[in-house]
Formats: sequence, C-alpha cells, structure tokens
Amino acid sequence: MDFRTEFKPLTVQPQEIEEKSFQIITEELGEHPFTEEQYPVVQRVIHAAADFDLGRSLVFHPDAVKAGIQAIRSGKIVVADVQMVQVGISKNRIEKFGGEVKVYISDRDVMEEAKRLNTTRAIISIRKAVKEAEGGIFAIGNAPTALLELIRLVKEGEAKPGLIIGMPVGFVSAAESKEELAKLDVPFITNIGRKGGSPVTVAALNALSLIAERQG
Repeated sequence: MDFRTEFKPLTVQPQEIEEKSFQIITEELGEHPFTEEQYPVVQRVIHAAADFDLGRSLVFHPDAVKAGIQAIRSGKIVVADVQMVQVGISKNRIEKFGGEVKVYISDRDVMEEAKRLNTTRAIISIRKAVKEAEGGIFAIGNAPTALLELIRLVKEGEAKPGLIIGMPVGFVSAAESKEELAKLDVPFITNIGRKGGSPVTVAALNALSLIAERQG
C-alpha cells in the first residue's frame, strides 16, 4: 500500500498494531501499583486514550475485576449512560453469556419525566435502570449526574449493582462524582480527576468482557 507520504507505518495489520501498542504501553508505563488482574483494564484504558496519566489515575475496588467478570458471565444487564457508550461496547461478548446492553436516556418516558421534574434525563434514566438491572454493570462515561444519582440510590438501598464503571469526563461535578464513587463499599472502577469519557469507560468494560470470554 502506497500512502504517498515520507512516513511509512510499521505495519497495517490490525493485530500487530494492537500488540505493538500494548508493548509500548508496558514499556513506557514502567512500575505501577496495579495487580495482575487489574492491569489488562489499565492497559486498554491507556490504549483508548493514549493517556498514561489517566491510566495511572485509575482506582479499583478490590473486588471490581472479579465482580465484573462474574456479572458478565452470569448474563447480567449492562447499563450505559449514553448511546456513545452503548455503541462502543463489544456486545457479542456480552450477549454470548445471555446479557444485553441497554441505555435508557432517550426513552420517551424518561424524557417526559425529566421535563416534568425539571431535571436531567441522565438522572431519570438511572432511576429507571436500577429497577431492571440488579446485579448488573453500570457503565457511566459521560454524565456525572447519572453517577451521582446511582451513588445516592446505592446508599439508600434502592440500587444493587454488580459493578459500577464510573469515569465521566468534564469540568462540572465529574471529579467530585468519582470521589464519591470511590467511597462506596460496592465494586467500582473509576479514576481521579476531570479526565475520563465514553471511550475509556468502554475500554474498561471491553477489557473485562474479553477476560470473561477467555475464561471459556
């Protein structure tokens, strides 16, 4: 293939590109505090964002990886806060175990209730989701208000997620919502600070589903 540029890629083979990327990540990350089971998640988050600082800022509940794999292999629902997260998830691996990926934020009843209460659709979507997704995985990469509402419902005993992946990005309430998540005594994966977003939330979940699939 002729790219008609002075620079030529090392390879155009997808698997080789990924393997080389992971090799670079391992070399440049160096020593780190993550466990052997946590590292594949960290690696894929860094790969998704090309951001080592974001990767280093990840925080795991001790049972997070095990709980996520168990939820996937048990066919639990995965709840995404927005369509961008839903689209990025490798659904075939979730569906292989009988699960499905759902997003509620554009449901008509959610939109109508949010308008009636003059609040965000993200908040109302979480209230709806927790009724259907006990033991499931909540993947929140965009809306801090969704994460804060989920935390409130957990504290009040109205929500019992199997795992919360909470890495919303932004300047308003994003960092604070993740600080609150890290205080919960439920399995979670989050990060410190304003960085985050749908791609890295998806990367964390896809890392878990890949491990679940490889376990047979």
